[in-house]
Amino acid sequence: MSVPPEPPTSLTVACLCAGWCVACQAYAATFAQVAQAHPDVRFAWIDIEDHSDTLGDEALDIENFPTLLVLKGAQGPRPLFLGTVMPHAGTLERMVQAAQSGSMDGATVRTALAGPVTALAAAHRVQGADTPAP
Repeated sequence: MSVPPEPPTSLTVACLCAGWCVACQAYAATFAQVAQAHPDVRFAWIDIEDHSDTLGDEALDIENFPTLLVLKGAQGPRPLFLGTVMPHAGTLERMVQAAQSGSMDGATVRTALAGPVTALAAAHRVQGADTPAP
């Protein structure tokens, strides 16, 4: 799958999940639906157990699902949010809008996952509602 080039202000929204997580399985279609509504945002579905080698030790600290990581910028992405969210379309939609408008500054978010998730996001991009569940 080819991934279109990104503008320097690109936004990545990664759902960090686990294949066994029932809440994540239920959230997959909602996540894909919101992704389809925002073609200018890179949405990625990443199973932290399948990619534990790439994500490193910080991924092991994720205990609740779904966990979202919101990053801004294609070169040296800056984390804006890392945390567990309610698996609702409205919650995700508000997060995307806040990140796009600049009202989500991420001043307190520090994570080593930014680089590895950005790399994985290119290969695990959610294209839209017709994307099969992970």
